[in-house]
Amino acid sequence: MKKIVQLSALLFFFTSLSFAQINDKEKEYTSMREALINPEKVYRLNLSNQDISLSSEQWSQFVNLEYLNLKNDHLREIPLGITKIKSLKTIDLSGNDFSKLPDAFSNLVNLEEIYLNDEKNMNLPKTLSILSNLPKLKTLHLENDNLSKLPSEILLFKNLENLYLNQNNFKKIPEIQTLDHLKYLDLRDNKINPELQDMKNLNFGFKINF
Repeated sequence: MKKIVQLSALLFFFTSLSFAQINDKEKEYTSMREALINPEKVYRLNLSNQDISLSSEQWSQFVNLEYLNLKNDHLREIPLGITKIKSLKTIDLSGNDFSKLPDAFSNLVNLEEIYLNDEKNMNLPKTLSILSNLPKLKTLHLENDNLSKLPSEILLFKNLENLYLNQNNFKKIPEIQTLDHLKYLDLRDNKINPELQDMKNLNFGFKINF
């Protein structure tokens, strides 16, 4: 009987621990001050539309961070401390003022999705060259970036599955057929002629959305 009670207590402990972790993963922090109280419990951090300035040491405390939103924070440079968050899976850097990502950005080996929308000052060839080194990057957002073509660096990507180019100035489908893993291309709200839109029924090897 004693063993049954001990086993039940142990099961209750691990179940409670699992539920606590799930709750931590679902909670989204919007205040850096609150997030730094227990940074190891922070999985989602939304600092969009804020004025942020943190040291590398502070960023490195977020050892379990998976989602980071820095949209519209007027960043002229991406804080190098972010490049040390190996757990990061999704990052939104849209609407900032930087020209390119730091070379150390390639250290984010678990990054799967990045938002680079509304970037008017970005050096896209250099940025793509850095991002192409990320082994798990599957989704790339380049929406409303005033693009009419893609630089050849886009062909360096080996595992890209989803590419969002909506709200740009493309007049034809970009030459990206050699992206072997691509499954979805979003070209909505571009300047592609209706005649070319009929091509979406052809077999490009990926789905195109006009």
